[in-house]
Amino acid sequence: MPALNTARPPTKTLPQLEPDSGNYRGCVSAWEAVSGLVKFPDGRSIRGTGVRRPRGDVPAPHFAVYLLGRDPFIDGWPYRWVKWRDFSLPDSMDDAISALGEARTRAERERVEIACGGGIGRTGTAMSFLAVMSGVEPADAVTWARENYHPRAVETRRQRQWIKEAAARLSM
Repeated sequence: MPALNTARPPTKTLPQLEPDSGNYRGCVSAWEAVSGLVKFPDGRSIRGTGVRRPRGDVPAPHFAVYLLGRDPFIDGWPYRWVKWRDFSLPDSMDDAISALGEARTRAERERVEIACGGGIGRTGTAMSFLAVMSGVEPADAVTWARENYHPRAVETRRQRQWIKEAAARLSM
């Protein structure tokens, strides 16, 4: 049996994508109409999705955060990978907070996407935390995400607790 190649392929230099000028917060109008796009209380917009969902004609993001058990090795745009297994919590709270903070900062002027496998639990948890970062109270974040992103966002009690614990780190 041949050995599996577990080495990461060489990193490609990606073209630098410029934010679209003349459009709301750098997002083209086509991005404003895509499914899964959430507008946060601070005015930023971030798209939530699942990597198993067909991309279709949705424009590519300028930046993405992938919440998966394995690096997805996506070509075409820069991304951060947070090791986060299905129905679980991120392996590193600091990595998750850092990646989501970068996504939030970049969303002010760029198309940003957050994705897990199915686009509900881990992505919903991330969307809840991003809501906290944009001013929603931690106790209200899951309800906010379920009303503004997906009705089943945040699938486990541990994920709900993680939002509160991560929010507490923001105030430190």
